[in-house]
Amino acid sequence: MILIVGATGVLGMEICRRLREAGRAVRGLYREGSDPAKVARLREMGVELARGDLKDPPSLDRACRGVRIVIETASSTLSRQEGDSIDAVDRDGSLALVAAAKAASVEHFVYISFPEIADEFPLQDAKRAVERELRASGLPFTILQPTFFMEIWLSPALGFDVAAATARIYGAGDGPISWISLGDVAAAAIASIDNPAALNRSFELGGPEALSHNQVIAVFEELTGRAFAVERVSEADLRERRAAARDPRRGVDALTQSFDALMFHCVEGKVIDMRPALAALPIELTPLRAYAARSLGRPGA
Repeated sequence: MILIVGATGVLGMEICRRLREAGRAVRGLYREGSDPAKVARLREMGVELARGDLKDPPSLDRACRGVRIVIETASSTLSRQEGDSIDAVDRDGSLALVAAAKAASVEHFVYISFPEIADEFPLQDAKRAVERELRASGLPFTILQPTFFMEIWLSPALGFDVAAATARIYGAGDGPISWISLGDVAAAAIASIDNPAALNRSFELGGPEALSHNQVIAVFEELTGRAFAVERVSEADLRERRAAARDPRRGVDALTQSFDALMFHCVEGKVIDMRPALAALPIELTPLRAYAARSLGRPGA
């Protein structure tokens, strides 16, 4: 049995789908208040449903019973309910899950994180705390650290709206980024299972090429035949936003701090050398152009 924590999220759902198509036994953790349509999709896939919450340790103990492998994809950053916070979910909840997995003698814990950034902000602090606990726990683990997801960072939610031909760029837009497709992260998580080369190791994950925001826009402009209207958020604006989010007089907004830090990281860019990961996790990576064509409904473009 493989437990997917964050099963109703976009990444967790994709991992469930692929595992079920491969005939694996999957248990999906969902919580009260989850989108009923997503829960129904999991049920239709043949996923065994377990109701619980990272903020409710006894529910994690129940979910981990009889489980051989845990894959955690959950985060409070994109899906939030009352009482959710980075501290409560991404840090304390994930630490409780590690403890529950250890108590249940889980054989392998796969944890989705992100590459280390030379800055301090709440989401990174939470992720690193969980990584340290995993390494110290005695649980066999794999830590996957994907960089910027195409499906998230190149989406209307973050200002990249292909239908409207508009894009938001942080800084000059020249920093090269090894954008990665969500499906490739799902493939890496599954490739970690029953794989001795993946045990007790961390892998940074990125796509097959590093493209700047400006180059990404050029790809979409070529494929759509439309010029994009570009909104540029200057480095000075990002610094001002980060300072405001950290100002105790205004209240410390951990989520805003974290997103602003990640946006600032876009300015610098992030290039991932995938050779170590691919040597252990033989997956096929999605080029940006292939993702763009697929998102436009033209997979052969």
